[in-house]
Order: sequence, then C-alpha cells, then structure tokens
Amino acid sequence: MADKDKTGSSNHLKLEHFIKHNSVVQNLYRYGMSAVFQIWGKLIKIDDNLVLMNGHSYKYNDSPRAIYKKMHELGLTKKYRVVWALNEPDKVDIPGCTKIKMDTLAYFKTAMRAKYWISCVNIERALHFKKKEQIYLNTWHGAAINICGNGVSNRNDFHWGYINYFCVCGRYDEVNFGRDLELNPASFLRIGLPRNDILYHVSKEFQKKIQKKLQLPKEKIYILYAPTWRDSEDGGTSYQIAPPIDWKRWKEELGEDYIVMLRTHPYTTKLMNIQFDDFILDYTDYPEVNDLLIAADILISDYSSINLDYCIMGKPMICFGYDYDDYKKTRGFYYDLEAEMPNGVMKTQEEVIRHLKSFNYEADAERTIAFKNRHCEYGNGNATIKCINTVFGTDFK
Repeated sequence: MADKDKTGSSNHLKLEHFIKHNSVVQNLYRYGMSAVFQIWGKLIKIDDNLVLMNGHSYKYNDSPRAIYKKMHELGLTKKYRVVWALNEPDKVDIPGCTKIKMDTLAYFKTAMRAKYWISCVNIERALHFKKKEQIYLNTWHGAAINICGNGVSNRNDFHWGYINYFCVCGRYDEVNFGRDLELNPASFLRIGLPRNDILYHVSKEFQKKIQKKLQLPKEKIYILYAPTWRDSEDGGTSYQIAPPIDWKRWKEELGEDYIVMLRTHPYTTKLMNIQFDDFILDYTDYPEVNDLLIAADILISDYSSINLDYCIMGKPMICFGYDYDDYKKTRGFYYDLEAEMPNGVMKTQEEVIRHLKSFNYEADAERTIAFKNRHCEYGNGNATIKCINTVFGTDFK
C-alpha cells in the first residue's frame, strides 16, 4: 500500500463532497451566500490591472499555469498584478505574482476586485457574484468524456451563461459542456486547451530527451497508467483506488519489455494493492504531467480526460475499464466508449496483457489519430497565446 499525504486539502474534499451530494445544502449555500457576496461586491471597486487565477484542485497547474508562464515571459506581469489562489500557498514558489489562500475572506475580496478571472475549475465556488465589467476566462480541465455539471445526479448549480470565454477542444465539448454547464455558445474559444500546446510539437528526439530527464532505463516500452478518480465512499474523507491488477503477474508477463509509470488523479488520496519497484514507478506527485505524456509510448487509462490530451500525439492508448458497467450507470459518459475508444473498452487485465503482448504500434496509432479527429478537432498548439490576446486585447504572435 502506498498512501499520499494530502491532509492540506482534505477539508476541501469533504466540503465539496457534502455540497455535491446534498441538493438542499446546495440551494441554501448558493442563493444565500450569493446574495451576501453580491451586496458586498457593490462596495468594492474593480481594479483594472488585477488578475485572479487558480488551477485544478487549487494548485499551480493546468491551463492557467500555462497562461501565467507565457504572461510572465511576455512581460505582462509587469503591467498586471496577478494573484494566484491556492490551497497551500506557502508550498509553491511562483515568480512575479502574489499568492493567496483559497476560500478565505481575502480570496473572495480579491475575486470581487479583480478585473480578470482565469480558471480551469471555478472562481465563485458555486456562487454567483461576478460583475458585468469583469472578464472571465474558463479553460476547463479536459475535453468531454464523462458526464459533468448539471448532468450529474443531484447537481443543478452550473449556470455559466455569463462566462466571457470558455475553451473547447471539439464539437463534443460544445454540445455537452454547452448543455450541462449552461454556457453561452458565443463564449466558445475553439482552440483546445493551453496546457496541451506542447503536445502538438513533440518529436522522437524530444520524447527521448524527456525520457532521459525522467531517468527512465533505455530500450524499454513505457506505459503511462493514469486512471481517473473514483467518488468517495466515506463522505469525502478519502478517495481511494484499488484497480484489480495482479502487478506480480504483469511484471512476469511484461517486465522484460515494458515499464509502467503510475499517475493518479489529483483527488485520489489512497493507492491500494500497489507496491512500487523497478517495473512500476510512482509519478503521481511529479509536477509536470506533460512530461509523462510525452515520455510514454502507450497510455493506459479508463474514463479520464487524459485520453483527450494524449491522443493529440497520435500514440497508442488503451481504455482499461474494469468497472465500466458500474461507472456507466452511476456517472455516465457522453458517448459510447466501447465504440469510440481506439481499442474499445478492455474490462479485464487479461485483455490488456494479451493486447500488449501482441502489440502493433502502427495500427494502434492509426486508431488513436482517428479518435483525435473525432473528439479534439480544434487546436493547433497556439491556445495559450490566443487566450492571452483574447482576454487582454493584445496582439502577440
């Protein structure tokens, strides 16, 4: 067993779980606190040079990070004062900005003052207090695959028609996010995700460079195993994952040719049935997920939107959906994964092992490219610059 120490965010997970699964609390929280914040906001003047940003799980990551790094590189952080909202602001160094703790009074005051909001999750924490003069870019944190927003049971708190700009990767995003997040189609930026820009420009030489950076042994085929999160069964105290994998057997069958890099979802707090060694390596807390995507020769995931990131590079991918039927009933998908995923849905480890032992890279890659063309047809690697130019009225190339 390998546990991840995420005590700093445990209270946020419990609060989010409680609100998500209680419609009465949702309504009391949303309407009551929104009214309070709207009144408070009338007393706070907007600062035209203030930018508020946050990332997924309220860390320094995802598309907002890509946007901020480019802003800093272009010198925009000298013109604009950027505030990053984080769960643990003291644990990360971000040059050129101010850091603030999420969900504090200082955070909400900053939100009401900032002219610009940039997020891949949300700024208002399920409330509604945005002023008309404020400009809100939401990049979201993945392309459409499993049902989200108001499509989820007991959720009816996404009414995002007031968002100014929303990044989409393809037509599936426009239809499904547009409906379940109640977006205005005029807000769509058909450019893909800024965090994925680098994935459009990966060469074999660059892949080898990243593999060396990760200190991976030579002459192996690298599998990135990146399962999505599973909802909590203990009221949000923990989000654990225990895939039905006999890792000893995997090593016996595949260890001569393959190495597995494990990457779990940020919300996953406990890994079970996993013993790390020279065959399965732990990259869950590695900060640069794109390095792992680039280094990998094959992706094994399930229903994670990482599939929609990885497919950009046209490399082989496997959907290992060991709980597919249950997940389909309880959460649901935006399309038939058994028909759409490049190799369908493999429900047992035997299917996965058999596929890997008779692996045909070229045939698998062709299926991935076809999947990309259906689901991620927007974007060419310039989303970051396009977001900056759209939000700030600049003309960078």
